[in-house]
Amino acid sequence: MADLFPDNEFLTNLWATPTEWQRDLFYCAVRAGHLRAGVTHRIERQAYPGHEWILCLSGAGWVKIQGRQHAVRRGDLVWVNCHRPHSYGAAPDNPWEVYWIRAEGRDLERFEAMLSCASRPVLELANVNEAALPFERVFRHMNGTRPSDAAACHAAMAELVALSFAARLNDPEGLRPDIPDAVRQAVQHMRLYYSKPLRVKDLADLTGLSESTLGRQFRTAMGTSPIHWLRHWRINQAKRRLLESDAPIKEVASLAGYADQFFFSKDFKRMTGLTPSQFRLDERK
Repeated sequence: MADLFPDNEFLTNLWATPTEWQRDLFYCAVRAGHLRAGVTHRIERQAYPGHEWILCLSGAGWVKIQGRQHAVRRGDLVWVNCHRPHSYGAAPDNPWEVYWIRAEGRDLERFEAMLSCASRPVLELANVNEAALPFERVFRHMNGTRPSDAAACHAAMAELVALSFAARLNDPEGLRPDIPDAVRQAVQHMRLYYSKPLRVKDLADLTGLSESTLGRQFRTAMGTSPIHWLRHWRINQAKRRLLESDAPIKEVASLAGYADQFFFSKDFKRMTGLTPSQFRLDERK
């Protein structure tokens, strides 16, 4: 957000140029600030590096993504993927006051897609004061010179990602409508019957979709394939049984849906870094 108009008041205005190791490890804030906007405040770009979070502290504004304009009120958090055409600005009759951060990070593109921010960039938060805290931590640390400052910024922005997910999950128009009925049906079936042999074909037959269509819808909605999701769910259930019972590993494997103990142990170690026996021993200490 450049100071393009004289009626904008920048109470905080920060830049940073992260090092290579910071970009490799962390979410990095490259631009951030606290703006009390004037009536003419407007930003419009075709494309720009990074993602922006904008927290409306007071007043009102708007954001336009993919040709559709959305109103922004006090307490709303806006997530803008700057790589796509976008514009936003203050409501002329009640200009907003905002905190904002422009960030870069490897996973932000994926998170933004999972939250469907291209079609619904405005997230309604439960507590604007709580949401302001991670912004303020970024303001304090983004120009720091210690490695811990970069880590603190990363942690604050990870909290903004978590707040975004919480807001969308609590939104009646949020994530759930974007999860197709067939995907919900498949997930519910795997949750209940994970101990039984399950194939993508079984799930496709259950939902009435082809295997390829179900796989595509599932990956879009859940971020992974049905079988990969099932394997993680099975390992989670196996962890519980390992800790809550003294059942032999072979029995735990069978109850978790693995016909082969060796394959179960291999999967378990791949996902946890420990063998089932090591996990049981270490977690019971």
